[in-house]
Amino acid sequence: MRSDVDAISGLLLAASAGDRESLDRAFDHVYAHLKKLAHAQLLRSPDATLSTTGLVHEAYLKLSQSEHFNASSSEHFYSLAARSMRQILVDRARSIAAQKREGAALRVTLTDAHHDAGGTLNGLSIELLDLDRALTRLETIDARLGQLVDLRLFAGMEIEEIANLRGTSARTVLRDWRKARALLSTELDAPPP
Repeated sequence: MRSDVDAISGLLLAASAGDRESLDRAFDHVYAHLKKLAHAQLLRSPDATLSTTGLVHEAYLKLSQSEHFNASSSEHFYSLAARSMRQILVDRARSIAAQKREGAALRVTLTDAHHDAGGTLNGLSIELLDLDRALTRLETIDARLGQLVDLRLFAGMEIEEIANLRGTSARTVLRDWRKARALLSTELDAPPP
């Protein structure tokens, strides 16, 4: 995976400099992986109208249509892709909630793919929009932990994959994940602003 990371990093530097063809080639490199991640995300999503391929393509369109695409590393690219998928799912959840108006909440069960100590985000089954609000607050507390939550929950990445992406140990990522889960749980328990 390290050689893939290096190849993608070079393409991302060119894409950040305005070369859209490099963005297309970087996307081609990670397409299969993004489909796997999108599939895992859609298993937790209440939106049965969006396919795995559709979510990946919408995320790509969102990234490619940005006037100022800037991904400085593979980690940053995956984070942007995860954030795009999150925004797409949250926007769809808002749209569905607005159509229902009866307050029928869209719930998701949060499980992390690794099933490490605890196996779930405290076994929570929560509203996607509540998760988005809590994650947004978490990002203001610690942006790096917010990015880790995006990579774990919205990109479905394993601890080892994130460690490889970040160039750190799996133990460090696991420690950060535990901290992020605790902070996110606190934010989910806090009353809405």
